[in-house]
Amino acid sequence: MTTTAPEATVDPDPSWRASVRSRLVPPMPTPAWPGWVGAVALALFAGALRVIGLGRPGHIYFDETYYAKNALSMWVFGYEHETLENADEMLARGNGDIWSGGADFVVHPPLSKWLIAAGDRLWGLLPGTAAVEPEGWRLASAVFGALSVLLLVRIAHRLTRSWLLGCAAGLIMALDGLHFTLSRIAMVDIFLTFFILAGFGCLVVDRDRTRERLAANAERGGGVLNWLGMRWWRIAAGLFLGLAVGCKWSALFYVAAFGLLTVAWDYGARRSVAHDRTALRWFAFDAVPAFFQTVGVAAVTYLATWTGWFATAGGYARGWGAAHMPGWLESAPGFVQAPVNGLRSLAHYHNQMYSFHSGLSKPHDYASQPWEWPIMRTPVAFHYSDQPSDCGASDCSTTILSLGTPAVWWLGSVAVVVMLGWWLTYRDWRAGAVLLGVAAGWLPWFAYPERTMFAFYALPALPFVVLATVLALGLALGSGETRPEYSPWARVAGGVAFGVVLLLVVANFAYLYPVLSAETIPYDAWAERMWFDTWIYGNGGGS
Repeated sequence: MTTTAPEATVDPDPSWRASVRSRLVPPMPTPAWPGWVGAVALALFAGALRVIGLGRPGHIYFDETYYAKNALSMWVFGYEHETLENADEMLARGNGDIWSGGADFVVHPPLSKWLIAAGDRLWGLLPGTAAVEPEGWRLASAVFGALSVLLLVRIAHRLTRSWLLGCAAGLIMALDGLHFTLSRIAMVDIFLTFFILAGFGCLVVDRDRTRERLAANAERGGGVLNWLGMRWWRIAAGLFLGLAVGCKWSALFYVAAFGLLTVAWDYGARRSVAHDRTALRWFAFDAVPAFFQTVGVAAVTYLATWTGWFATAGGYARGWGAAHMPGWLESAPGFVQAPVNGLRSLAHYHNQMYSFHSGLSKPHDYASQPWEWPIMRTPVAFHYSDQPSDCGASDCSTTILSLGTPAVWWLGSVAVVVMLGWWLTYRDWRAGAVLLGVAAGWLPWFAYPERTMFAFYALPALPFVVLATVLALGLALGSGETRPEYSPWARVAGGVAFGVVLLLVVANFAYLYPVLSAETIPYDAWAERMWFDTWIYGNGGGS
């Protein structure tokens, strides 16, 4: 139930009240079913694209050597466990008895590994499958990759009020090579991206719901609305952002960015309905609760992702707190000592994790700096083999190059610049939101120039690059929430630009597909697709 202050400070002019809803929350397109059909169809398309050939290569590759084994140990022990030296080969043969030693020191939170383990277990329950197979430890990544496409379609639909632009966003991300390759490998980045996108989507829905309440109150001629109701969507956003941090700490940048974004939206909404003492009301009824609904909920959720570590005794540093108990705690009862020592042990573990990340500067041929990521200068070669095969040529190549589709990233970079100009000129909230999403996934990395970084760190920024692209296409088309008064010829030109961009993305992905998906092709066909030396050798040189 909302509370209304006794004073009526809203303009009593009926025509003003009538315009409030159109300004605050433009209607969603009707009927709603085309948007949902498009979202589900594109998610199924993306899922099929990622599942076909999911078992190639039929062994652990790149960082699966950490995450696939960590995931299996989570299921067996509840925490990451050390493995035998030949564990990769044993898993390739379907042997999961790979354990040696004790707890392993792992520098990423556990949630992604739990999800990988769940996919592996689900795969093992299907008819004709084994308990440990490459398809199993990659299944969860493929599922979450497809679901992130569905999410993006719905978010773009809500941002643009256009099912056409929403579906275009889903198609573009489904056909991005970086998203594709990271949806087919047991690593953490696809889960991180999904939860960040889910958190953003919840905040967009919360924005609409809050403005609907303000518009309804203004239409009734009501007074100033203090409390805007229970913000369940914002709480859900905090939950998803906490899960994102439970995959990888870089999500903290998004927690901070989106926390500021949602309260900025609240301030703008209150100003739009001419609230008096806007800043005071906003701070008391919006900003303070928002901190607990986003940051507070995210913190509790993050802690919950460590349940397996808390519930067992063998995890790394699990007994540190009891072994280094301060005097004031020794006299406390056991039911106090146990949780306090658990939290102290986890804090010690986190301190070691932070020390590892802050000091990570090991040279790597495929390491790259953030300025290289939008142009995909140095993608990472996840896998390469030049063994003879039945490709129809004397020399064959099989590769997985984790390369963002250039048509997506290069055109997307132009679109980001367009959005920057659009925001500076018109203060369009959608342009500002996608710019913040790109910035949170990209700019913080410039603060760590000595750290070893890779192009796939840019994956969480991809959905916002795609949103920038469809918003720019919407401007060209004159469609969606903002409908510029274009001449018929200008609309035709916008339609042509829309079609050309989508065709470029489709054609570029189809051309690169063999080197993204571990297909065995003639060496000449492989070399033809290596447009730059850095796509072959990275920054490691070469002859």
